[in-house]
Amino acid sequence: MYNEKAQMMELDEIRKVQEEKMMDIVEYAYENVPMYKEKFDEAGITPDDINGLEDVHKIPFTTKDDLRDHYPYGILAVPRDEIIRFHASSGTTGKPTVVSYTRKDMETWNDLMARCYSAAGVEPGDIVQNAYGYGLFTGGLGFHQGAEALGASILPTSTGNTKKQIQMMYDFQTTVLSCTPSYAIYLSEAAEKYGYDPLEDFNLEVGMFGAEPWSEEARESIEESMGLRAHDVYGMSELYGPGVAVECPEQNGLHVWSDEFLVETINPATGEVLEEGEEGELVITMLSREAMPLLRYRTKDISVVNYEKCECGREHPRIMGVTGRSDDMLIVGGVNVFPSQIEAALLETEGIAEHYQIIVDRDVLDKLSIRAEVDKDYYESDEYDEKELLKRAKENLTAILNIKAEVELLEPGELPRTVGKAQRVVDQREEQDRMEET
Repeated sequence: MYNEKAQMMELDEIRKVQEEKMMDIVEYAYENVPMYKEKFDEAGITPDDINGLEDVHKIPFTTKDDLRDHYPYGILAVPRDEIIRFHASSGTTGKPTVVSYTRKDMETWNDLMARCYSAAGVEPGDIVQNAYGYGLFTGGLGFHQGAEALGASILPTSTGNTKKQIQMMYDFQTTVLSCTPSYAIYLSEAAEKYGYDPLEDFNLEVGMFGAEPWSEEARESIEESMGLRAHDVYGMSELYGPGVAVECPEQNGLHVWSDEFLVETINPATGEVLEEGEEGELVITMLSREAMPLLRYRTKDISVVNYEKCECGREHPRIMGVTGRSDDMLIVGGVNVFPSQIEAALLETEGIAEHYQIIVDRDVLDKLSIRAEVDKDYYESDEYDEKELLKRAKENLTAILNIKAEVELLEPGELPRTVGKAQRVVDQREEQDRMEET
């Protein structure tokens, strides 16, 4: 059974719990993880210097490189035989990051995910179709275990086999869909292809979507086509997995379960702690992780944290959407461009579908190109005007990005579909640079 009461903690109580847990976890990490003792020694501090939340800025940052440098067991705070679960990243850009769990960690993670489902309006007895991938990726098992902890009925379809996914969604009258937002869009298209009308034939009420960035326009499209209420879920493997934060039915920011996570925003360039309400990089401290405590983990995600009480009654602070990542920001011709900005500009253009690809390459100067599919209904209508649509798309992109972008309009279905995270960005400049060096 999960801790339902923790959702409605008052802010004063949250602060008290955070302070007590932070003092304990700092001492725990210092005494049990050699990496943290080294970091504290280099900074010239000890746990005795951390006397309250106001001292959190004294604690050294932890980065993904720290996890890679200590692969696979170097950051453990417990003996290896106390670990009951490992997850890991793909390692496509180097050594994978490994995350470890004790039995207590698993109980905490299950509780956090159950809270996420509950806060989104899912109830015991709901039928949850989990189309996240199972395996080393934390998403599949995280969403699975959370549904079970809540008391919902889980349908573990995993990714792929889309025709069967849709058939089971119809046969079982699934009420909750858990998957990436791009796969939800794919499912809505495929349902029509296989002769289903999601609004008439399905019984979907709630969508639990995460693992990749998505826009408000994408949310509206999914809700309209699937007949559900779409909720953003935030997390990352290093922080258990999904379950750090979730949108309530107000859909006005993602509540961080702050009795387990202390969140800050910093200037990503300087590391300076920002005032409440300022946009910056999210930094998160895990307050009770046993296997591998993470102090002031730099997520690279850019956002604003809102500490005002939500209309839903919850006082857990809210992440007001992730606007981009400090490590996936594109610099094109000296201008900072986030993929999320491009998506927003495209989906504000009536007649453009949710499927697009960003291509950055270099001739003499950097060049930004965008391939975007035309909305199927608009494409097949008598009103379709390719030149007019192209003009509006370019104008919207220029207005938001302040740079010119080449736009290629594609027929519906022309871009490849994926069952996991969509590959939105293709930056060809690194390959071009390597070829020039050789």
